[in-house]
Amino acid sequence: MGRAFVPLHLLTASFKKTSDFLMQTTTTPTLTAAEHLLKKNAEALLAGGQSRIDAQHKKGKLTARERIDLLLDEGSFEEIGKFVMHRCKDFGLDKEHYLGDSVITGYGTIHGRLVYVFSQDFTVFGGSLSEAHAEKVCRIMDLAMKNGAPVIGLNDSGGARIQEGVVSLAGYADIFYRNTQASGVVPQLSAIMGPCAGGAVYSPAITDFILMVENTSYMFVTGPNVVKTVTHEEVSSEDLGGASVHSSKSGVAHVSCANEVSCINDLKRMMRYIPQNCEEIAPIYPYQLGDERRESLNSVVPENANQPYDIREVIEQVLDSETFMEIHKDYAENIIVGFGLLAGRSIGIVANQPSHLAGCLDINASKKAARFVRFCDAFNIPLLVFEDVPGFLPGTEQEWNGIISNGAKLLYAFCEATVPRITVITRKAYGGAYDVMNSKHIGADMNYAWPNAEIAVMGAKGAAEIIFRKEITAAANPEEKLQEKVEEYQRKFANPYRAAHRGYIDEVIMPEQTRQKLIAAFKMLENKAVSAPRKKHGNIPL
Repeated sequence: MGRAFVPLHLLTASFKKTSDFLMQTTTTPTLTAAEHLLKKNAEALLAGGQSRIDAQHKKGKLTARERIDLLLDEGSFEEIGKFVMHRCKDFGLDKEHYLGDSVITGYGTIHGRLVYVFSQDFTVFGGSLSEAHAEKVCRIMDLAMKNGAPVIGLNDSGGARIQEGVVSLAGYADIFYRNTQASGVVPQLSAIMGPCAGGAVYSPAITDFILMVENTSYMFVTGPNVVKTVTHEEVSSEDLGGASVHSSKSGVAHVSCANEVSCINDLKRMMRYIPQNCEEIAPIYPYQLGDERRESLNSVVPENANQPYDIREVIEQVLDSETFMEIHKDYAENIIVGFGLLAGRSIGIVANQPSHLAGCLDINASKKAARFVRFCDAFNIPLLVFEDVPGFLPGTEQEWNGIISNGAKLLYAFCEATVPRITVITRKAYGGAYDVMNSKHIGADMNYAWPNAEIAVMGAKGAAEIIFRKEITAAANPEEKLQEKVEEYQRKFANPYRAAHRGYIDEVIMPEQTRQKLIAAFKMLENKAVSAPRKKHGNIPL
């Protein structure tokens, strides 16, 4: 699972040795070619200098090289562009040069698999992006596309290098363009390790996943000073664009990490679930089949249809032990998405969460799940859906903010997906939300339901009040008549059998059978092939 974290004092000691070597070589009157190369390599390793490295450590942050050392397999990093320098001659920059400029780029392996990485170096001009910096990043992105391997960006930058003017802005645009071209071709992961402001935020925003570090990283288009000037609001960098804000309120960050080591470990863990590129299948690890029944699942869903429960209990018992990695955990908590292994096979999970907003679909939940579904589909990761949804969240706030177009994003994402797709209805499947949550009608391959599943246009009480309104109103005891009609509706519709009779449900199964059924079904679907209509691209309701 990767080596142990190297203590900062040991890494700092290595930098001290580098500094000592530089002192020795600079006093030598003449150097051989080999000595000159050693000196250059040592100078590049020292980056902005020991004092700036120490300053980075005092903030509780690692240096750019330390981050790469932790991320990649030991000894696998091969640097590209170590001796590149900026070309700006204005504002005194002609007198200040650092080998490698403000970013370290190269390739290596994670779990033995090739990845390309760039790590912005805050010790050099605050990690600011120059023309040379941008060219180095573009270089490895081009290599990643040619060789079909993921790109990981470790972001820690003050933004565009002001001294270079429009040249640095052009550099950002060059990176944005490559992010877009690479989207859906190779996985792109962004870790925000420090400041990320202005135009710099848009490169991570185009990538597949963003991880942030609590208290030391932030993202915003306009900083606190500009906000105060324009809107007269006083807000800190943390409150404006910190990890907690973006992981819970805006949804920009997919994972919030306690520290940089945790962040890097999450990056490495995520890599276990995703393939190298869009041409590869999702990872499959060795697994020995045994007794796959999970009798504990029989008691997870309460008998009272309105009582909440945590769908994570279902997910964790169905998946291989301790393999579920939740994404966007603190955002739109009424739906859960994440990766896991099922009999060693990597899959993506989408599940309504009855313990939050009763599992209703709303704007944020729809956007969150749609983006995840599209990622899984782009990279051949099969999808498993657990459905317990009473419908879309009602209210003026939802309608005025576009629940129609936003809800359609999830519908579109599932309709478009060609990977193996399986749905398990654990309890409620009401109204249009039944259709949206990977129903048979929008292309799901296999659909199962537990015996207590309710598949209907709406809940029994609401339906009875509409269908039998006249009878209930005319009855001598309206409340008694209502209850009678509710029970009648439940007998007829609040079960999975009408849907099963029509083939909308492939099988009604006991909860304890779920895991073994899913293992067999995904195995059956592993060679699924779908030919999409010829077109340039669809027009998802953005």
